[in-house]
Amino acid sequence: MSKLAILGGRPVRAKSKSWVSWPMAHPDDAKTLARISKSERWSYDGPYEWRFAEAFTKYQGAKYGLCCSNGTVGIQLALEALGIGAYDEVIVPGMTWQATAAACLDINAIPILTDIEPDTWCLDLDAMEANITRRTKAVIVVHLYGCMTDLTRLKRMCKKHGLFLIEDCAHQHGSFWKGQGVGSIGDVSSWSFQETKTLSSGEGGFNMCRTRDLFYKLYSLRNCGRPYEADPPVFGLKKPAGIGTALQSGNFRITEMQAALLLGGLKRLDGEVKLRDGNARYLNGLLAEIPGILPMRRRREITQQGYFNFAFRIDPKELNVTNTAFCDALNAELRCGDAFEAPYDPLHQCDLYKPLTKKRHKLDRDYWKAINPKRFKLPVCEEANQRAGIVVHHQMLMNRRADMNDVAAAVRKVVDNIDAVRKLKPGTRKKYQALAH
Repeated sequence: MSKLAILGGRPVRAKSKSWVSWPMAHPDDAKTLARISKSERWSYDGPYEWRFAEAFTKYQGAKYGLCCSNGTVGIQLALEALGIGAYDEVIVPGMTWQATAAACLDINAIPILTDIEPDTWCLDLDAMEANITRRTKAVIVVHLYGCMTDLTRLKRMCKKHGLFLIEDCAHQHGSFWKGQGVGSIGDVSSWSFQETKTLSSGEGGFNMCRTRDLFYKLYSLRNCGRPYEADPPVFGLKKPAGIGTALQSGNFRITEMQAALLLGGLKRLDGEVKLRDGNARYLNGLLAEIPGILPMRRRREITQQGYFNFAFRIDPKELNVTNTAFCDALNAELRCGDAFEAPYDPLHQCDLYKPLTKKRHKLDRDYWKAINPKRFKLPVCEEANQRAGIVVHHQMLMNRRADMNDVAAAVRKVVDNIDAVRKLKPGTRKKYQALAH
C-alpha cells in the first residue's frame, strides 16, 4: 500500500500534469468584443443580447426568454412576475446557494426551507408536500450540481395544489428531462451566467417563461418599468396592446459585451455538456466499484445532464471519516489545490444567509419569526454538508477520459489508506501545501 501524498508519499497525479482551467478564453469572442467596443451600441436591447436570448431559449426548448443582470435577480423577477409578495410562502430546498432564498426575502415573501433527497441533494417532494400551507404560493426547485428531483411528479404536485413552479437552473445549462430542456418545464425559470457557471459572461442572468403575459412583465420589471417596445421584434411578438403595462421596477439589464460572450459560449455549450456528461458517467462507474463510495443518483428520465459540480458521497459509517479529511487527502493526491470540498452549507446554518441582519425585513413580529432560518430542521442537508458529501467544480470533467482514471485511482488510494486519513491532524493540509509549493 503506497503512502498518502499528504503524509509525504508520491501523489497519484504527476506534477507535470495540469488540469483544465475555467473560464476558457476563446479568440473568436475577443474579436467580437473588439467590434462591439467600436460600435455605438453597448447596452439596452442590443442585437447581440436578443440574438443570444432567442438562441438560448430555443436550445432549452422554452417559449420566451430574456436576459437580466444575474441569477439572484432572475429569481426575484420570476416571483414578482407571478404576483408573489409580502407574507406569501415559497418552498425552497434547504441546501442551495443562499441567493435562492434571499431573493424571496427581497420581495417580502417567506422562504420555507425544505429538506433534500439523500442521493440527489435535490428537493425531497414528500418533505415539500408536508410543508404546503394555505399561504404557499410557489415552489422553487433547484437543479443542484449534477442531479434532478422527479420533475414529472413535482409538476403534477404543483398542479394539484395550485402552486407556481419556478426552476432555478443556475447549475444546469444544457440539461434535459425526457428530452425537454430544464427551464422550460415550470412557469418561469432563472439562470446564472456568473464566472464559474458552465455558460458564463462573468456576471449575468436569464429568465424563461411560458406565456406572453409573463414575458411582458419580466421585460418591464428588468427594464426600469418600461413596457416592451418590440424594437427589435423578438419571439414573433409585437408591442402589446393592454398587456405588459409599465411596472414599478429597477434596472436589471446586461451589456452587449456580456451578451457577445454568451453567444460565443452557447456555440460551444452542447459539446462541452456532452463531454462533462460522458466523463461523469464513466467516473461514476469507476467510483461505484470502490468500497464506501456512493455515486449520486441519476434518474432514468434524464436524457442529458449538465454539471456545475460533480458530486459523490462517502459512507461515513463504513469509512468512519469526515468528508473534510477525505477531501484533504484526495486533493493532495491529485495536486489540485482545494478543488474537492464539502457541498453548500444548509441554509439554516449558512453564514451568508442571515435574514435577521436587515431591518427592511422586519415587517412585523410574526414575519420576523417566520423568516428565521433557525426554526427549520434539515437533517439530510446537514449529513451531506458535514459528513458524506464531496463536490468538485465542473472544470474537472473538462479533462480527458484518462484523467478520470486518475481521479478514481486517487479516491481508491485514499480509501485504501483510510486508517491514516482518520488520524490526520488539522494542520496536516497546510503543511503539505507548503511542501508542495
